[in-house]
Amino acid sequence: MQKRNNFHFKYPPNIHALDLATMVNMYRSRGEPRKAVAGEYISCAITQTLLKEAKWWFGLYYSQDIWDELLTKGSEGFPLTNIELNVLGQVFVSEDDAPHREFIEKNAGVTEKLEYLILSDLRTFGFLTEDEGGFVRITPRGEKALHGISRRIYEKRFLPEMLSDTPILDEPKIEQAQKKDKEQTSLF
Repeated sequence: MQKRNNFHFKYPPNIHALDLATMVNMYRSRGEPRKAVAGEYISCAITQTLLKEAKWWFGLYYSQDIWDELLTKGSEGFPLTNIELNVLGQVFVSEDDAPHREFIEKNAGVTEKLEYLILSDLRTFGFLTEDEGGFVRITPRGEKALHGISRRIYEKRFLPEMLSDTPILDEPKIEQAQKKDKEQTSLF
């Protein structure tokens, strides 16, 4: 399904390049107000207006008005992206047979490190529940949030076809050196 609106929060396309500590720090501090250094200004990523204070999102700054506009109906102040749409949507479509947390993490569209944070926050905000066995279910609040981000991006309530357009950001692969078939001499 084709996106109809690009006015929503997005994770950086190269977020997989961050180490875990940096990713957690950036994720946890999203939405925090940041003040410009004395004598300097920061700029809103959307309007390019100069500001003394703005909300922070993975290195980008947004004025309070733009931040409020980016929040979607039903999100209850939680900044939703197409990744949260994918997570909530996967759980929503498999409501009869609740998916396991590991399945959701592997199919979310981001690295598993970030997905762990996202899933935990969605649970903390009451959009998802998880039982002792690790099976995840969507709550009525989660359904409202899902339909809100769906309407923002696709201008429709959620449909399963919306899941296919979520880009999957692969973790970088580290190439291993090929070992030659020579015996290594022992030093002992």
